This record gives sequence, C-alpha cells and structure tokens, in this order.
Amino acid sequence: KVWAEEAGDWYCAMTLGEDSHVPQSIPASSGGIVHMSTVWCVGVAPGGVRFFSGSDDGSMAIWKLYTATERKKLFPNEQVVSSTDGLWKCVGRLPDAHSSYAVFSIDCAPTRAGHGRIASAGGDNSINIYREESLSGSGGGASDAPKFSLEDVAVDAHDGDVNCIKWHPRDGRCLVSCGDDGAVKLWRYIR
Repeated sequence: KVWAEEAGDWYCAMTLGEDSHVPQSIPASSGGIVHMSTVWCVGVAPGGVRFFSGSDDGSMAIWKLYTATERKKLFPNEQVVSSTDGLWKCVGRLPDAHSSYAVFSIDCAPTRAGHGRIASAGGDNSINIYREESLSGSGGGASDAPKFSLEDVAVDAHDGDVNCIKWHPRDGRCLVSCGDDGAVKLWRYIR
C-alpha cells in the first residue's frame, strides 16, 4: 500500500501489485502479480523516485514514481484517489535475486557513496550487491526499464538467513548485516 498525506490526513493512495501497475514483461501466467508470495521488505533509493521490493518468492521488483503531470500524460486512464497523486509502476524485476530463497532486506547506497549500488540480504545466507547497467552501449537500462546485474555476492555471509543489510549513511564503502546466527557483521565494499 502507498500512503499519502493531504491537509494533515493520511489516506491509501494506491495498492501496488495489481494488474495496472505491472509491466508487460511479467508473464501473464503470474496473473499480473509482481510477487507471488509475502513481500518482506522495501528499500527506497536516494531521491525517493524509485524503490525496490523483496519477496519470499526470491524476487526483487523495481518501482518508479511518475509525477502527477507524467501520470496524466503517460497514463491518462489510471484511477487515482487525488488529482495531485503521482503513480508508482513496476518497471523491472529480478526474478531470482536470491536463487528462489526469500529476500529479507534491501538497501540503496546513499547518494554520497557515488556508486548507486543496491544491497540485498536473503534466506540463502548471502548478501548480494547489484549495480544498474549504464545507458551507453548495448543492453543498458533506462529509467522506465532499468537493468540491474549482480556485481558481487558474499556467500554464507551468516550461518543462517541474513535478515537485514544496511549501507553506512555517509560512507558508501561500509555495510552492516545481521542474521539468524545472532551476529552483527561489518563489511567493507571494494569495487
């Protein structure tokens, strides 16, 4: 659910994952559903115009916010609660982000890190680092159809599920994780 505030009152602006918010690249066999199971986490990118969701089905979805002006121009038939509401749309998906194991945590590197990486933690005991492919050259992404590739994996990062991963808010080379093993670990990201 996406909640919005207007004049001090909060309301549900939209429910994501319904057919109208799903890209055509998601197979019809999924019934137009982005995630097939429980959604465990979201990670908001710096700037707030994109977020990532992670699910028990092992997938990650990439969501983009279209402003009210963009919504009216690009998606004129979309139903919204308020005329000032933007529109969140799923613009990409990583179907096997953690090899069919649950994705429990997603965090986006802070802007000052300068590298834009996404970290995820999952039920496969691993931490994954993704990078967005550049627009130049073949196979690059775009804001309406971004492409992410797996850059690095910390296999068996914990002795059990990795429940949370966070980038340091000022130092994009540092991450912290915690897992079912009761450990909290500090990591140094070197690209």
